[in-house]
Amino acid sequence: MHFKEHGVILKKAGEAIEKVSYRGMDIELLASYDGTEIIKHYLHKGARWSVGPTPNWDALEFIYILSGELHLLIDENQYQLNSGDYVKMLPIKSTCIFQADENTEFIYATSKPVFHSYSQTIEQLKDLGIAVEEKDGYTADHCSRIMRISMLIGERLKLRATELLYLNLGAFLHDIGKIHIPDSILQKPEKLTKEEWDEIKKHPIYGHDILTQTNLPSLIQAAKIVEQHHERYDGKGYPYGLKENEITIGASIVSVADSYDAMTTDRVYRKALTEEEALAQLIEGSGSMYNPEVVQAFLSIYENFKKRGEKL
Repeated sequence: MHFKEHGVILKKAGEAIEKVSYRGMDIELLASYDGTEIIKHYLHKGARWSVGPTPNWDALEFIYILSGELHLLIDENQYQLNSGDYVKMLPIKSTCIFQADENTEFIYATSKPVFHSYSQTIEQLKDLGIAVEEKDGYTADHCSRIMRISMLIGERLKLRATELLYLNLGAFLHDIGKIHIPDSILQKPEKLTKEEWDEIKKHPIYGHDILTQTNLPSLIQAAKIVEQHHERYDGKGYPYGLKENEITIGASIVSVADSYDAMTTDRVYRKALTEEEALAQLIEGSGSMYNPEVVQAFLSIYENFKKRGEKL
């Protein structure tokens, strides 16, 4: 409803100017004028949203919690946010990650426009996610599980907010390079030939190239995780034979999460292992295939879930 003579515009609930949704997050542009934007966010329980510094950014950003509960990670510090709490940034200097402990709504106001940048980034992420899902049904669910387990490990290891942001993206998109691998190789039930295996081993490089070509800074950083997630702690992995601390911590985390999920999932060429069998293999590979600190963090998380009677 417009009342031009009063300079007033009334909108009913759900009548946002623009909307966009992605992985447990709904975003509505409520108002925009002269560079200022008012954006409503709805985060489903467990979903994350992040905001961080960019070159030449000097805007005021203001976040007001309408309902629900979030925890905020800034560098290595955590803060609890409830209904009525707010965060003000002028300008933001560190990456902030907000995670919904329950379904949460908040208003995000900024003195410089960001919504269309949001939309473009989200559409690129959607396209990448769809590409993975269409390639292989196993890969689609697998990527979501790897992201969840990886984030639990990263939080247990007390990674900084920026590292967790890149881990979130790198874990979900770790197999994006497989879209360049022929289905005849990916879905082959028999043992692969040497030539086919050599092609499979290129998918981390393909994935790195796909993410860097987006020109999105966060995906360019996440590309390092994608490129290295099949490296081994003892230097016998691929594609470059990196070892120990030459491998980024994010890639080491994805390696453990990826292996555990792959071992406990039915594949075209074998049946799934039991959880106990998979854990035994992770322990056996600690210090050779896997970063021992990451394995220990994973085992600790697994035990906590088991004590609560929950499945990881």
